[in-house]
Amino acid sequence: MTDFAATRRAFHLPDGITYLDGNSLGPMPRHAADRVAAMMRDEWADMLITGWNRGGWYEQPRRVGDRIARLIGAGEGQVVMGDTLSIKVFQAVSAALALRPSRKIILSDSGNFPSDLYVADGIARVTGTELRVVEPEDVAARITPELAVLMLTEVDYRTGRRHDMAALTAAAHEAGALTVWDLAHSAGAIDVDLLAADADFAVGCTYKYLNGGPGAPAFIWTHPRHADAAQPVLQGWMGHAQPFAFDLGYAPAPGIERMRVGTPPVIALTALDAALDVWKGVDMAALRARSIELTEAFTAGVEADCPEVTLHSPRDSAQRGSQVGFRHPQAYAVMQALIAAGVIGDFRAPDVLRFGFAPLYNGMDDVGRAVEVLAGILRRGDWDRPEYHRKAAVT
Repeated sequence: MTDFAATRRAFHLPDGITYLDGNSLGPMPRHAADRVAAMMRDEWADMLITGWNRGGWYEQPRRVGDRIARLIGAGEGQVVMGDTLSIKVFQAVSAALALRPSRKIILSDSGNFPSDLYVADGIARVTGTELRVVEPEDVAARITPELAVLMLTEVDYRTGRRHDMAALTAAAHEAGALTVWDLAHSAGAIDVDLLAADADFAVGCTYKYLNGGPGAPAFIWTHPRHADAAQPVLQGWMGHAQPFAFDLGYAPAPGIERMRVGTPPVIALTALDAALDVWKGVDMAALRARSIELTEAFTAGVEADCPEVTLHSPRDSAQRGSQVGFRHPQAYAVMQALIAAGVIGDFRAPDVLRFGFAPLYNGMDDVGRAVEVLAGILRRGDWDRPEYHRKAAVT
């Protein structure tokens, strides 16, 4: 049985704060700072360049990737870390397109994270393909035999709507297309099973529900059937079959190693590795059950006490990730008032109050306090202050 009280104690959670924004940035695991300090003191300082071998830095992207694999339904040796999520999206989509050279359509939806669409648009522009963006509910009907790649974010970053990965992947395969799944709002929040869903490629970030810290490196997964056939367009030194032979020509490494590009961010990977220690003993089915319990309790509480807001997430938990959104015409100001009162969620344009529930550290006390504070702010009109209407560059 997963002990969520123990996992909560593993995090530094500031006193007086109810943190419901782990879907943007997870809190710091208590031992992460010591782990990073020890790496800098004992490895970087004393080992210098020999740390690539003595400290295991060169192998770190695969070793940490194997730890994430268990959380997303992947196998050992199938996930590698490094670079940013946008780079991993680029690698996955371009590799999938190359495996379907006679097809020229990339399909995505308007609920996808905009950065993924920017990357896909750039790929389409230089490869002569077309990016088609449809409404989320229209995706299944738009999967046709001309499709090359279906690129979707499993959980919508605004509404929390969850795509049926297995069903859409099966539909894409029936049409002869490949799938690329972005797990940014899935990994560490819900019960992902890439192999069971028979997906083709997946990518994700690690600074949200995986708590790797701001700017933590991204990951990429390739189904074993594609691992030695996928040709990354972005070919980097670390993805070469013999990187230290310094050949002028590129030869891809076997398997997922070919998806390595730049030098591993060793300090950041050390922080992430420490964060992944918290997942020892966590059952993903129990995590999902806890997520549903928290989000359903929060939804019921807000709808009972806050008639001024409207649910902006699927009501059916099977169609929802681990976040809940509510709409309010002054959502930005309301969220600023919430943050000032010690309840941290976030705002998404144009009018969405977004609350992310991370089962590792959020509990029913957080649900109760968030509902109580939100209801009070709306009842008293506390949001109607000039300082709460000034929008910052980052929210």
